[in-house]
Amino acid sequence: KTAHKNNMRVRVIGDKSRLEEDIQRRIEELERETKDNDGLNFQIAINYGSRDEMLRAMRRMVRDAGEGGLLENQVTEELFSSYLDTGDIPDPDLLIRTSGEKRISNYLLWQIAYSELYFCDVPWPDFSKEELEKAVWDYNNRDRRFGGVKGE
Repeated sequence: KTAHKNNMRVRVIGDKSRLEEDIQRRIEELERETKDNDGLNFQIAINYGSRDEMLRAMRRMVRDAGEGGLLENQVTEELFSSYLDTGDIPDPDLLIRTSGEKRISNYLLWQIAYSELYFCDVPWPDFSKEELEKAVWDYNNRDRRFGGVKGE
């Protein structure tokens, strides 16, 4: 109800295979019921690691190649991205890392290639609306070049 009320598309990323079957079914139902919502993309990471995500994606690609549905010259960044848990979700523009940590911690390694990173000392439980506004202000004052150099 909350997802529909807020026009949220909910996705759970990560290896869900170790969850109880009833929880897996409820996740599938939530994702199916919200798939057409086009407002906020809301991701929940459960049992998630980016390296694991990429390995699972590559295994699916190898399987598809073995079944004749994928040829070597068809492999592109876009195709690989489509095999990831976040395949149909835009890459994040901003990654906020709380608690004073200055590392990515195996989180969305492929997807954040051109994301802006924001680090703050505030622990996650205390991350408030005001802290979010600081992060957004910082983001809005950056010169985004998506891998280019200044002046291109």
